[in-house]
Amino acid sequence: MRKILLVSILLMTTFKAFTQHEDKVEIVLLKGEYWWGGLSAIGHNTPYDSSSVESHDLWGDNKGNQAQPLLLSSKGRYVWSESPIKYSFDRGKITVTTRSGEIQFGSAGKNLLDAFNFAVSHFYPPNGKIPDELLFTKPQYNTWIELTYNQNEDDILEYAKAIVDKGYPPGVLMIDDNWQESYGTWEFSPRRFKNPKEMIKKLHKMGFQVMVWVCPFVSADTEVFRYLAKEGMLLLDGDKTQDVLWANTKNKAAIIRWWNGASACLDLSNPKTQNWFEDRLKFLMDEYGVDGFKFDAGDADFYTDDIVSFVPELNPNDHTTYFAKLGLQFSLNEYRASWKMAGLPLVQRLRDKNHDWNDLQKLIPDLMSQSIMGYAYTCPDMIGGGEYQSFQNSTTIDEELVVRSAQVHALMPMMQFSVAPWRVLSEENNRLCLEAALLHVKMGTSILDLAKKASKTGAPIVKPMALAYPNGGYENIKDQFMLGDQILVAPVVQKGRRNRKVILPKGFWIDEKGVTFRGGRAIDIEVPMNRLPYFTKK
Repeated sequence: MRKILLVSILLMTTFKAFTQHEDKVEIVLLKGEYWWGGLSAIGHNTPYDSSSVESHDLWGDNKGNQAQPLLLSSKGRYVWSESPIKYSFDRGKITVTTRSGEIQFGSAGKNLLDAFNFAVSHFYPPNGKIPDELLFTKPQYNTWIELTYNQNEDDILEYAKAIVDKGYPPGVLMIDDNWQESYGTWEFSPRRFKNPKEMIKKLHKMGFQVMVWVCPFVSADTEVFRYLAKEGMLLLDGDKTQDVLWANTKNKAAIIRWWNGASACLDLSNPKTQNWFEDRLKFLMDEYGVDGFKFDAGDADFYTDDIVSFVPELNPNDHTTYFAKLGLQFSLNEYRASWKMAGLPLVQRLRDKNHDWNDLQKLIPDLMSQSIMGYAYTCPDMIGGGEYQSFQNSTTIDEELVVRSAQVHALMPMMQFSVAPWRVLSEENNRLCLEAALLHVKMGTSILDLAKKASKTGAPIVKPMALAYPNGGYENIKDQFMLGDQILVAPVVQKGRRNRKVILPKGFWIDEKGVTFRGGRAIDIEVPMNRLPYFTKK
């Protein structure tokens, strides 16, 4: 016992010796050291090593996806700050700076897992809660690709009916942008929805839970805009001083340009605004039976102009955080843009990918980047890609890509359809997508168990090989991953491939066909279109 106590004291002393709190840190990479973190949208560029030359400033830039002021090393080292950081890799040297606050740099052990566990316990411990269980156990269906800006009652019901008729298991159905009367006026458009309450009743009867798309923007020159401006609940132009009276209507609302035009924006640092928005969302639930919300926009770069908010001197990323915290009240939620939300029961979807093979190859490393940054409840975009322009010409749809995309999703924490496979694929290829959906349902209980574990320990549901086997030399594997600690998944992400190499860690592994393989080596396997290879540790 005395020996154990002595070792513990020595370890604590060693840790303190390697911890710094400064506003600038320069780090020389160790031999064979790799680093991850910062931005999930460029997870495919990681890990960084001694040859990397890359620089990113997180202040006001999350690149359309999750961001975290965190870097983790394969040698057990870490960087963290409560404020946005700028980090640069330059051929073996890392420079980290911040506009405000301190940077913490230290050593938490000998490998990536040590650094990861330290970050979880010290910077973003999980709170014991998960998003709604249905998000993990059944597929999700988003109306975006099929309807884009023509969200309407008849076509939504037709889409849902086709899901069931084609044998796909009903789950969460997300009604995307333009169901509303206008931005900020969160009521179903009477021009496109005859009876939204009855529509949602029908969707519930089919077996769906219903989410609707919302954002923090407000269309100008609307009744809602005038009310919010009068009540001081909008962000203001920065040409006014910060000590103005918020009831003073002479203060002009800031107009922010985003992908849908130019709009005013809710000031969610104001508790009054938070209460107003929450009341509107709860009204949709009480009045129409809506079950949850897809929270879109909120990206930090929308807040980089000179704006005035209720809480003064916020950095742009803080506004992203205020928006994200709204979702904690709703178990059915989804976010694409987040800042320091790791450990919390929020669904984090990868940003929209193009319908091409290069973007399909980014799904695994980008989602692994989410995992390493502490985001456990993740969704890999929409099957086949979420960029709707890719689907406007049906002759350019790659059927093999849609099938392989569905297979990548099948054993990830969540899978989300948008383009209807039965509409764009042959009967055989649609059947393969259906098989992927049914496999996800089959594994749903196991995925849910891992989500519950994540809520207590912070361990991600899916892990890069380098995190699951931190001493195995697997840092650069980007086309296979671990589901928990027992299942290795090796999808196909290259066009036309009918064989692939799989790297199996030591031990014995049983593939989905029941064949046993000795690990500690690479194996070559056949991967016809109808196969998603995965291996269970014996």
